[in-house]
Amino acid sequence: MNHKYLFLLVFSFAAGLAQAQNYPSKPVRLIVPFAAGGSTDVIARILAPKLSEVWGQQVLVDNRPGGNTVIGTDIVAKSPPDGHVLLVTPAPFTVVPSVLTKLPYDPAKDFEPITLINTTPMGLVVHPGVPAKNLKELIALAKARPGQMNFGSSGSGGVPHLSGELLNTMAGLKIIHVPYKGNAPALADLVGGHVDMAFNGLTSVMSFIKSGRLRVLGVTSLTRTAALPDVPTFDEQGLKGFQAVAWNGLTAPARTPKEAIVRIQEASARIIKSPELAEQLKRDGSDPVGSTTAEFTAHLRDEVVKWKKVLDRAGIKSF
Repeated sequence: MNHKYLFLLVFSFAAGLAQAQNYPSKPVRLIVPFAAGGSTDVIARILAPKLSEVWGQQVLVDNRPGGNTVIGTDIVAKSPPDGHVLLVTPAPFTVVPSVLTKLPYDPAKDFEPITLINTTPMGLVVHPGVPAKNLKELIALAKARPGQMNFGSSGSGGVPHLSGELLNTMAGLKIIHVPYKGNAPALADLVGGHVDMAFNGLTSVMSFIKSGRLRVLGVTSLTRTAALPDVPTFDEQGLKGFQAVAWNGLTAPARTPKEAIVRIQEASARIIKSPELAEQLKRDGSDPVGSTTAEFTAHLRDEVVKWKKVLDRAGIKSF
């Protein structure tokens, strides 16, 4: 091997290692591919100040909504691989590749999985003006009004959207999907009565449920959630096997030094599993995880397969 080339290789490796050991050496941006106010944004804003305390560097939440999460995700894919720009990765990350035929990034090659932060069951919430008190009544109402009822979501291809399509498929309904550019505007229109219902992560709708501004008809996990122990699952209410759980994780640009990935994973997992934060997440209807990078990598792979089957079953074509 050319000695000059060998020197440059060793120097480059040493520089990268030193940089990783000093991580973070400047403020860190957490890119949220949704508008402010949604469940992914809430998780990011809970995690950011805790990471700032641990690292002694400012951790900023940067909302980059649009394009079914593609805009924010692409920013991270094209950022320098030094760990200072991270993606707060929502479930659509594993769905969008099956919905959009042309992406400016490769989900399998352009990112380094770090950790699964949390999982959150969806709640089916309706505006109080909808005359249904449970899932059975809603199904009967939707069957009596085919094509007249609608559900809002944070955008096409997300778990809230696919949950609605799964309900249509399993119950034989025709509830119309109304996509928004983010969860916050969808939720605002639901509370305002401009759409009839929505599947939403419990983290962002708990206050509306408790205040009576929205009514929850069921949760989409296979077991009841501790945050709403009196609310039955869809499975309990007759749609056997219905399951749709949202989640958030952290990913970095591909080729981020392994040492930096380890530091981010260890700090994040420790914070997520701390009694204070774990209790806060559970209270808001979410389950803390804080997985290893290997576990999160397997989770991403499994989610791609799972939602591809749902898309095929619902007859949703890529575009």
